[in-house]
Amino acid sequence: MEEHKLFDAEYKFISLVWEHEPLNSTELSKLCLQELGWKKSTTYNMIRKLVERGLLQNEQATVTSLVKREQIQKYESEALLEKAFDNSLPTFIAAFLKDKKLSKAEAEEIKKMIEGAIK
Repeated sequence: MEEHKLFDAEYKFISLVWEHEPLNSTELSKLCLQELGWKKSTTYNMIRKLVERGLLQNEQATVTSLVKREQIQKYESEALLEKAFDNSLPTFIAAFLKDKKLSKAEAEEIKKMIEGAIK
């Protein structure tokens, strides 16, 4: 699962791909210049790097993702839970909700998720 670990710049880049795919690598380069301030060479290096890791596909200069945003979010949240909260979901939730208030709708949505996850 380590192959799903993304650094901040990689996540910003692949987010652009998710939002606009499929897209031509030249268009992606222009988008990265506009959104991230990257030179063409930086964009092409990032494409190559993420293709090598199996996260993107670049065929005939058309870039598409091979992983969904949800897969990356799942990996990142599991890694955070393990690293910072000793794999304790209640500890994470307590820390996350400290000094925050949920709307009734948010609380209801979370309640439904919890009920759906009960074995």
